[in-house]
Amino acid sequence: MENFIVSARKYRPSTFETVVGQQHITGTLKNAIKNNQLAQAFLFCGPRGVGKTTCARILAKTINCTNLTTEQEACGTCESCVSFQTGHSFNFHELDAASNNSVDDIRSLIEQVRIPPQAGKYKIYIIDEVHMLSANAFNAFLKTLEEPPSYAIFILATTEKHKILPTILSRCQIFDFNRIQVDDISGHLNKIAERENIAVEADGLHIIAQKADGGLRDALSMFDQIVSYTNKNLTYKSVIDNLNILDYDYYFKLTQYLTTADVSNSLVLFDEILNNGFDGNNFINGLASHLRNLLVAKDPQTTKLLEVSENIKQKYISQSQQTPVSFILTALNLANQCDLNYKNSKNQRLQVEMALIKMCHIPSVLQLASQPLTNATDNDQIKKKTSLTSAPAPTPAVSQVVPVAAPVTSIPLTNPATSSIPAIPVIESKPVTTPSASIPLPKRAPVPSAKIVLKPSPAAQQNKSAVLIPSLNGIEKKEDGEDGDEPKYITGNDREAFTQEQLLFYWNEYIQIVKEANKINVYTLMVTSPPILESQEEIMVHIEHKLQEDILQNEMIELLNFLRPRLKNFSILVKTKQVVKEVVNRLYTSVEKYQYLVEKNPKLEEMRRRFNLDVSS
Repeated sequence: MENFIVSARKYRPSTFETVVGQQHITGTLKNAIKNNQLAQAFLFCGPRGVGKTTCARILAKTINCTNLTTEQEACGTCESCVSFQTGHSFNFHELDAASNNSVDDIRSLIEQVRIPPQAGKYKIYIIDEVHMLSANAFNAFLKTLEEPPSYAIFILATTEKHKILPTILSRCQIFDFNRIQVDDISGHLNKIAERENIAVEADGLHIIAQKADGGLRDALSMFDQIVSYTNKNLTYKSVIDNLNILDYDYYFKLTQYLTTADVSNSLVLFDEILNNGFDGNNFINGLASHLRNLLVAKDPQTTKLLEVSENIKQKYISQSQQTPVSFILTALNLANQCDLNYKNSKNQRLQVEMALIKMCHIPSVLQLASQPLTNATDNDQIKKKTSLTSAPAPTPAVSQVVPVAAPVTSIPLTNPATSSIPAIPVIESKPVTTPSASIPLPKRAPVPSAKIVLKPSPAAQQNKSAVLIPSLNGIEKKEDGEDGDEPKYITGNDREAFTQEQLLFYWNEYIQIVKEANKINVYTLMVTSPPILESQEEIMVHIEHKLQEDILQNEMIELLNFLRPRLKNFSILVKTKQVVKEVVNRLYTSVEKYQYLVEKNPKLEEMRRRFNLDVSS
């Protein structure tokens, strides 16, 4: 029976042109060969299976070829190329640093470097997995790497560049290999399938390419495995079954359930996925990736970011057009929160099910948030006004102004084009007087002018386009744009005068509040810096440094919201003024203390001289 050779070896690139997905590397190396500007040492870095060792071998074969093509490729027929391909070349040495990482192994390599090539121009030394060398081996290799013979070229390959000493990195030309794109891997697999007469489906090859995560060697290994499993009939279904991958159709179907608020089918589908052996965490991560792809498919400019086959891409575009952006973003946030809480949860299945239930209710929340400006409170007020106006009024004993019902006019509360709520009748009234003499009514106390303020409803906390509820409480809340969760100043029209005593009274009340709230910094500042009433609109607080000003500024909104309604003055502001207190010199040494005492009582100096006392002791 013929010996089987895996595809990763059988179809290993032999020229720069056949290297997959690393054109920036191969182009640079070919130009270096063409211009005779080869470095003494190269360092190839990148993930596994992207072509580092393959490019090193191609470079070693090409620079010793005696009959280069016009594209700077090895001919493959000269004596040097033939000996290299058969493994008999004396100018090529490959060392696996994972198993030969001692100082003795490097010294043996250095001894070989001293021998010039018997045939050919260069001797090439490839050290694979060079990061596995010990620190002593690196140090023993430094001098030779810095000043090698003119005929010696070193090519180092590693998947972990950060583990290599900086002294080694500074002596090499560094080439960073990229992860191979999904389209490049699937195209390469398709070419191999054509050569091997294997029937394939494009969607199945894309799944293999995505699962390989940028590594061509991993993709070829999976390709061989599935070809054996399917007897040379590679289909999309066989790939997802063999690699244990969740089908795209699951996520497309689940998204349809979520957008239609079908909780039952969503939970049943998740149960089916669990019964097929899939992990809940992988499922929620896959759902997040699916939602991300839907968001990307919204814009034709970002559709190219979808690393899927053309058939699946059209499905994403179609479903993205039917799914609102607000739903996708909210669902993405829920999926992310579920992923963060999954590992720490004792009931992990419930975490995913709760996330799915919340996602099913997203459309209803968005629909409620997008309703026009009306609510039950408004309707109750209108009904109350209507009942009061239309109710039979008692016959007045004296003449007074009596409202008489006028024709009813229908005034819509919202735009008829965007709302299905019927117009609510509002009764207009006109004042009519009786023939008898009018008796003046008692005067009422002046009512403070109120402003109708639109404040966010609870739904607005979740969505910026939510309903705004009118408020007649006589205060106005200053909106902060997108930062809807920030506190707001309470403002109004009242500007009554108040005294310093009233200010101190409410100031001390607020001190007790911050004390109970355990705000020690604010409490200390307010106790040590009492307020000064500069004017009816300005309160001054003296501070000693910038830190105290920052503490007061952080508390300013709550402080003003407390003081303004109690002092009945909504125009007051609290300002700070930095003052420099007199610095008290502290006495530390014996001399300083003595001089201080002498200033108080000069006779001490006479006594010290008489008894010949030493102050420093």
